[in-house]
Amino acid sequence: MKPWDVIVIGAGAAGLMCAAVAGQRGRRVLVLERANKPGKKILMSGGGRCNFTNLYTEPDNFLSENPHFCKSALSRYTQWDFIELVNKHGIAYHEKTLGQLFCDHRSQDILDMLLAESDAASVQVKTRCEIREVTCEEADQGFRLQTSLGEFHANALVVASGGLSVPTLGGSDFGYRLAQQFGHSLVPLRPALVPFTFSDGFKLLTEKLSGLSVSVRVTAGGKSFRENLLFTHRGLSGPAVLQVSSYWREGEEVHIDLLPDTDVASWLMAMKSQQPRTLLRTLLVRELPRKLVQELQALWWSERAETPLAEWPDKQLLAVAKQLNGWQLKPSGTEGYRTAEVTLGGVDTREVSSKTMESQLRPGLYFIGEVLDITGHLGGFNFQWAWASGVAAGQSV
Repeated sequence: MKPWDVIVIGAGAAGLMCAAVAGQRGRRVLVLERANKPGKKILMSGGGRCNFTNLYTEPDNFLSENPHFCKSALSRYTQWDFIELVNKHGIAYHEKTLGQLFCDHRSQDILDMLLAESDAASVQVKTRCEIREVTCEEADQGFRLQTSLGEFHANALVVASGGLSVPTLGGSDFGYRLAQQFGHSLVPLRPALVPFTFSDGFKLLTEKLSGLSVSVRVTAGGKSFRENLLFTHRGLSGPAVLQVSSYWREGEEVHIDLLPDTDVASWLMAMKSQQPRTLLRTLLVRELPRKLVQELQALWWSERAETPLAEWPDKQLLAVAKQLNGWQLKPSGTEGYRTAEVTLGGVDTREVSSKTMESQLRPGLYFIGEVLDITGHLGGFNFQWAWASGVAAGQSV
C-alpha cells in the first residue's frame, strides 16, 4: 500500500485545481473519482462551452449562512488569476453578458488544462473508484480509504465530491455523509439555480408559451434579477428564474415585472390620452412578444379585447398595469436536483478554516467546492469558488 501525502475525493473543478496546486508544491497526490472520467460537470457546463469565471466576482455574489467565509479565498485567488492560467494554456474565450467568460470552442479545453496542470505535477487520477469506508486512528496517523480499487492511505484528505445536483453526472451525498462522520454540522440542503414548476392553471399557459423568452425582472425572497425568463412545458426557467430560485422558499410568491424599464401605469394613461382609439394589445406588442400578449389578453382582459383605450375605465387600465409590472405567481416547487446546477447549503463553514479549508474538528481533513455551504449566483461564480477554494486547500495540504 503506497502512502500518499494527499488524497482528493472528486475529480471535478475544485478537486483537480487543489490536486494540481498541491502537486506543484511537491506533494504526492492521488485523486479518486467515482465516475468513468474526470470533470463531467465541467464538460456539460455553459452549454458545452464552460462559463469558467466572471469578471465581476465579489463576495456579494455568494449565498451562505456565514457570508464572510468566502472572502479570504476569493481575494487570494481571483478571477484574474484564473484568466492568467487560461491564457497560459492558449485557450480562446469571450465575454457574454454581465461579465460571464466562456470558452470559444468547448468545455474540454478547461478540463484538458486542469489535467495538464495535474499531470505536470505528477498527480495520479483514478476513475471508477467507489469509496466504501474512510477511517483514521490518531489525529496524526492520517486517513485510510477502503475502495473498489483497493486500500489507500494519506496524511491529508480533501473532500471535493460536489453536491446533490445533477445525479446523472455524479452528484451524491457522499461528502455530506463523510463530513457528518467526522462530527461536522450541515446547513440544510436544497436545489438551487433550478427552474420553477407549477401545478395550477398557469402550467397550461407555460405549455402554450414553451420556448418563448423575454427580458424581465423577477423578484423572490427579497432579491431581484433582471435577465431573461424562459417559458417551458413544466413552468419557468431562464437566467432570471434560476438566479432567484436560490432565494425562493416553498409556498412563497414570485413577482415578475414584464416591462421593467417602464412605469406601465403612467405609460398607459399617456397612451389613453394620445392614442385613444388604439387597442391595448396593439400597444403591448410593441414591447412584448405577440404570442405572450395574446395569452395575457385571454387571461386578464378578454372581455375588453376590442375596446379602444379611450373607453377603458382608468381603474381597470391601472389594474392591468399593476399586473404587467408585478405579475404574482406561486410555484408549486422546482425541478429539483435532477436539473439544479448547484446544491444550496452544505458543510457548515463555521467549522472550517476560511484560509486553508481545513476542518477545525479533524486536522488533515479539508472541504472545498460545492460540498461547503457556499453557493454562487449563475454566471461563472460557482466555478470561481471551486478554483479559489481548491487553491486555498492545495497551498495548505
